[in-house]
Amino acid sequence: MTVPDLYRFEHELYAKGIDLIAGVDEAGRGPLAGPVVAAAVILKKGARLKHVRDSKQLSEKQRQLALTEIKHHALAIGIALSSVEEIDTINIYRASRQAMISAIDQLGIRPEHVLIDAMPLHLDMPHQSIIKGDAQSISIAAASIIAKTTRDAYMKEMDRLFPAYGFAQNKGYPTEAHLQALRTHGITPIHRQSFKPVKALMTKASS
Repeated sequence: MTVPDLYRFEHELYAKGIDLIAGVDEAGRGPLAGPVVAAAVILKKGARLKHVRDSKQLSEKQRQLALTEIKHHALAIGIALSSVEEIDTINIYRASRQAMISAIDQLGIRPEHVLIDAMPLHLDMPHQSIIKGDAQSISIAAASIIAKTTRDAYMKEMDRLFPAYGFAQNKGYPTEAHLQALRTHGITPIHRQSFKPVKALMTKASS
């Protein structure tokens, strides 16, 4: 299997004289609990990051190594989240898109071009959506790691507040242990009430 060149999109843009390239990604669309977190990263031109690739391919320890490397090589990092309340109000897709746009706004530097993982965004600057972008662009891969590690840290904090649900392990995803905890203990304030398993449980409890 051919390994994608993580620097191809960036090098094509550098060749056109575009140096400030932001990668954007999000983490947490699928869980039953917690916010969706988005990150935007502008890496220094020509930076080579040996620990960085798609966050889903990395262990927790590897992601922490990559995080340190990203912070060393980044010109700017923006992080934003959409809360459980926003997810339940406007739906997860729109909440994810809102968080990604906010993360770009948080950079403090205006990018000359934005590379986005999959989701189309309406931006007032040149941009490009790339399917499976976190496996094809070093900038998007860096953003995926920032988003994932930020969200995981939040869910570990929630594990201390709600220890029965295993949030430090499942990060809010619908594992069997998490679902059983929901059936036994009910929902918490950080559960997404618009998501089917949570909604079904609430309907059953009220009937």
